[in-house]
This record gives sequence, C-alpha cells and structure tokens, in this order.
Amino acid sequence: MRLETLAIHGGNVVTDQEKPAIQPITLSTTFIHQEGSMVYSRANNPNRAALEGLLAKLEGGEDAAAFSSGNAAGVSVFQALEPGSHLIAPDDMYHGLRNAILQLFKGVLEVTFVDMCNLSEVENAFRPNTALVWVESPSNPLLKITDIRGVAKLAKSQQALLACDNTFATPVFQNPLALGADLVMHSSTKYFGGHSDILGGALITKKKDDFWEKIRTVQKVGGAVPSPMDCYYLCRSIKTLPYRMKGHAEHAGQIASYLDQHPAVDGVYYPGLISHPSHAIAANQMSGFGGILSFLVKDGAKAADALISRLRFFTNATSLGGVESLIERRAASEGEDTLTPQNLIRVSVGLEHLDDLLEDLDQAFKG
Repeated sequence: MRLETLAIHGGNVVTDQEKPAIQPITLSTTFIHQEGSMVYSRANNPNRAALEGLLAKLEGGEDAAAFSSGNAAGVSVFQALEPGSHLIAPDDMYHGLRNAILQLFKGVLEVTFVDMCNLSEVENAFRPNTALVWVESPSNPLLKITDIRGVAKLAKSQQALLACDNTFATPVFQNPLALGADLVMHSSTKYFGGHSDILGGALITKKKDDFWEKIRTVQKVGGAVPSPMDCYYLCRSIKTLPYRMKGHAEHAGQIASYLDQHPAVDGVYYPGLISHPSHAIAANQMSGFGGILSFLVKDGAKAADALISRLRFFTNATSLGGVESLIERRAASEGEDTLTPQNLIRVSVGLEHLDDLLEDLDQAFKG
C-alpha cells in the first residue's frame, strides 16, 4: 500500500464478530484466559496493537511501541541503556526531553550535547562507552537539520545505536530508518493526533533485537501506555495525516517566504528556504519541509510579545501539529534555563486559509 492508503487501512484491525467497518474500542482492562489471548490492558490491548502495527508500517520498521506521551517514549530508550552509558545528544532539542536527560538520569548516564550539523563535532564526541546517539531533525525550535545518513555511519562505526526524533517531519516527509537510524521516536500528541486533543508518544524499531526487548519491558512493566480510547483516536487521525501534512508544509513555506522578506524580522528558520544553511541536506533526505518555522523579531522579546498579542488566527499556546495555527515566544515557555533566543517566535502553521494567515500577520506587524 502507498502511504495515503496505508494511513487509512493499515490501522483498521477488526476483531469483532459483527465485522464493523471500523475497529471498535475495547475498553476492558482484562481478558478471558485462553490460548494466545491478551491478558491485561497494561501489557496489550486490541486498539494499541492496531496503532502499533500501523506506526511500524508507516515508518518501515519491524515493530512499534506506543506510550502515554512523547517524553515517556524518549525516556524509555534512556531507561533501556546500561547505567554508565554515554549518550550524544543535539545542542538544539525538545526542551522537555533535554530536561528528562539532565534531571532523571543525572549520575546514571553520561551525556554530551553537540551541534549535530557538524559531523566532525559528532565524531569527536564518541567515547568508549558511547551507546546511543540521539538525533532530532528538524530540531526544536531552531529547525536545525542533521545529516542522518552521515551520523548513522559514525554511529555504526562506533557500534552505537542511532535514534531519531521524527516528530516535526513525520513519515510523510522523512523516513529515518531508511536513512540508517535504528529507532524512530514521535510525540504522537503532535501531527499524528493532529487536533491538539490527544497525548501520546511512540517508538519504532528497525529490528526486534535485544535492545528493543528492553524497551518493551520498560513499556510493559513501567506502564506508561496510552488508553484504548487514545489509540483509537490516533488511528482515526492518522487516516488524514498525509493530506494534512501537505497542507501544513505548503502554508509554512509561503509564510516563511513572507517573513524572510519582512523588514521587522531578523531571521527565519525553515529548511525549505534556500537560505537555510542545511537546505541541501534537507532536500536530499526529506520529501517535504514540514509545518513548523521559527523567526527572530527585531527589537527583542517585548516586540515579539506585542506582535503575538495582536494576532487573531494564531493561538498563543505551547505544542504544535494541530489543524489550528499555534504561536509562542518559545523562550518564555522553556523557562530560565532556556538556550533559545528571547526574541524567537515558533509557529506551528495550521490549515486555515493561507490568505487569512498572511493578512493576520500583516496587520499584526503594522500594529
């Protein structure tokens, strides 16, 4: 099946004897003992099994594991590492997961943050105990692009695993497993959910190996799993993912071009712009550039806040990937330890009419 067909039919696993056209929601937490049956919903559930099967197919992996949040998915990878292992991570990455590494695994794992755009810096960061390289491309919030093939070669030469956070790109625009990654991570809260009303996370593995079994153990024993209802709605939302992503990317590209020429803007971060320093790499490993962009407002944080306050169709809120446009001054959300410029605005470009969004930005800039 091609992607659009797979998104619609790949997660529709009907087990009900009445054969409904759409998979029903199985809310039972326990199952009657019989050979080959599920036992308890924390360990498995028909809706979660359908979602995991769909995610594995979308990313081209052998298996997938669904979690209650993106952070829970990411943390499970770090939990599966042996204590004392060394981790190489990007200097620009999702703030919540960076905090998880620094706060939850302090004294347990060693970590080196590097500029993933610089392969020499990545290569020099390896140690004898390096077990994992974590990549986020495009990154949050600076939209940095990592040469996934290049980093994969380095990781393989050092016998380290490579995991890639593919949340911004989704499998519609990028397939890290095909580029050499061993694991793919998603915050399914974002584009998979697509409507800002489902919390979830996911991991997809290229191979069902011993390390994957450790992650599965963390999922089962730790119990940070999504509800059957969340799994059902994720499968339903994914049906429209390919077409939503095309709209998000089209709108983001137009708005990035508009901002790139605006006199009140100091810089735009969007890999679809030819001026982006890693545009060529992005074009080589992505089939589209996504729906997220960031830009710097001249005159600092106050000017950025004032601009946001004048917008009508961009909601000032954290998160991304919904059909509605979301905007925020990112440093204000990340807190005192942020590395993000204070005048940086991150935009999750929605599916409103493009002209309405452009006109809204125009009137907000004019004040």
